[in-house]
Amino acid sequence: MKLYDFTQAPNPRRVRIFLAEKDIKVPVVQVDIAKQEHRTDAFANINPLQRLPVLELDDGTCIAESVAICRYFEEVQPEPPLFGNDPVDKALVEMWQRRIEMNLLAVVAAGFRHTNPYFAKMEEQVQAWGEQNLRNVGTQFAWLNDVLADREFIAGDHYTIADITALCGTDFAKVIKMRPMEDDNLPHLKRWYQAVSSRPSAKA
Repeated sequence: MKLYDFTQAPNPRRVRIFLAEKDIKVPVVQVDIAKQEHRTDAFANINPLQRLPVLELDDGTCIAESVAICRYFEEVQPEPPLFGNDPVDKALVEMWQRRIEMNLLAVVAAGFRHTNPYFAKMEEQVQAWGEQNLRNVGTQFAWLNDVLADREFIAGDHYTIADITALCGTDFAKVIKMRPMEDDNLPHLKRWYQAVSSRPSAKA
């Protein structure tokens, strides 16, 4: 088993934090996106979409997409449960994980990918789309602050995959020069961020 990773990207980080919460150790292979190592034919044999992360099992099965990889490890080692405890809780965690992924992490990523020269040689950038997402980021963090007004964590009273996604999205916003975790106008988000970023897994 091995995990194909890139330490500077938010999606591989989601898996690393998840594994740290589970105290699961997996051999890691670094694939440097900056050097376009993910664009090689060799890596395309591992993941035809040429994206990270990817988990390669001992039998050669390759699982791509960060949440899919996390689900695999949730099934292998259910404790501590990071996808919910019962049918209702699992559905709510799934709901919030998806909302955070689409309304926060994807917005930050699109703003960065479509406006920063770093990605100019990797994909066709649409400047207007990137700028639109950059304008939306502040609104999404204000929404998340409101979400956290009546709960300790994203999906309720316990830490889940939704918090991992939100942490990665919040930290990744630094690349677009936004630091909402330091904004006194977002007190609930700031309180939540201090709690989740102080967990040992956040350093993964």
